[in-house]
This record gives sequence, structure tokens and C-alpha cells, in this order.
Amino acid sequence: MERRVEDLARSAELSVDTVRYYQAKGLLAPPRREGRVAWYDEAHLERLRRVRQLAAQGLTLATIGRLLSGELDAADEALATVLASPDPDPEELLTLDDLAERTGIPVALLQAIHREGLLVARRLDGEARFTAADVDVARAGLTLLEAGLPLPEVLELARRHHQAMRDVAERAVALFDDFIRQPLRASEIGDEQAAARLVDAFQALLPATVALVTHHFTRTLLAVATEHMEKVGVDAELAAIQSEERSWIG
Repeated sequence: MERRVEDLARSAELSVDTVRYYQAKGLLAPPRREGRVAWYDEAHLERLRRVRQLAAQGLTLATIGRLLSGELDAADEALATVLASPDPDPEELLTLDDLAERTGIPVALLQAIHREGLLVARRLDGEARFTAADVDVARAGLTLLEAGLPLPEVLELARRHHQAMRDVAERAVALFDDFIRQPLRASEIGDEQAAARLVDAFQALLPATVALVTHHFTRTLLAVATEHMEKVGVDAELAAIQSEERSWIG
């Protein structure tokens, strides 16, 4: 059965513009043309339904394209879906305006913090979204400003922190790909088992990596603060830093 683009869009529950956009992005094969009329068949409809399914899971069009081309497999789809999954509580997915209202921080300042990487948004339907944890982060940044740190210096610190964390994250992901994902893809186990094992590995390693990085940064920050006070501080200041260090170490 062949359809014109209007009928295809209606059957796929999409707009004509969306169908044409997907086609322009290479997600839909060219139609059969009869003069100036384009005809689409069942394969086009099934492809659009598959694209809709993947997009509903939060996957980007770039990831969808690689899945449809076979460059990524079922295990990759499972992991990509976990990475793209929105927060389980939709009420906690906030726009930038919501975040400003929750924190009392002007939108313009939040936009600056976001640009520098201190706030890392989640993507939902192509839009930036934030969670309750981002509210805490934004308030923490406000605490630095209220303590007297100049905004340009705080933003510069955010830039340097973001770049350092980005470098660490990219290396961690590369290690995961080299030693977990690629061996699983090369193994002879079934697609479903490979997908389950890949997701399980990611869900186990993510909190372990976060704990490792957080612990190391906290210890390093306290050590540097202690070293600084040993050089320039008075006895009372050094004692206060050492007491704070002991409380964090427990």
C-alpha cells in the first residue's frame, strides 16, 4: 500500500513537516516518485514508527540514525535509553525559569552558570531541564557569591572545573567502552543478555566512579586548604581548617 506524504504523516501520527525533517536527516528513505508526486510504502511507515519509539525514549536523532543504520546494536540501544531516561518524577524536571523561581537567582545569572558548565542540563524533547539536585547546586553557587567571591572569579572557577571534569569523564567513558562495551559486543551471547549486562555494568560503575571522584576532590581540597593555612594562616585559622578536615574524614 502506498501513501502520499499527508496520509503517511497521519498514519504515523506525525506532522508533514516532521516527516520531511526526518527525511532530510536521513532517517527515512527517499520515496518513489511519479512525476511531482512522492509515494511512501509500508516500510516508510514502519521506519517512522520506529523513529517515534526511539525518540520517545529520549534518544537524540544522531543516536537514532546510528541505531537504524546498524552502527549501534541492541545493547547500545539499551544503554542509550538508560542514559536518556528522564527523571522518574516528572514534577522534578524544571525549566530554567522554574529553577530561578526555586532558588531566587535571576535567570540571566543561571544562564551564565549554565554556559560555564557548572549546571549540566538534562535534555527532554530537545529542551534543557533541571532537577532538584540542580536547585541545590545553584544555591551552593549563590553561597559563594554571598560570601564575597566576585562573580567573574566564580565563573572562571566553574569553567576550569567543568573542563577538568569533562576530561575525566571522557577518559572514564573511553575506559568503559574499551573494557566493557566492546568485549560485550564482540562476545557470542544473545542481544538481550548483552544489553542487560551492559546496563548492569553501567549502573554499577556510575555510582562507584562518582564516589571515587567526589571523595578524591574533597580530600584534595581540604589538603590544599591546610597547606595554604600552614603557609599564611595564624594558629586559630589552621586549627579551624584541621577541625573541618577531621569532620569530613570522619
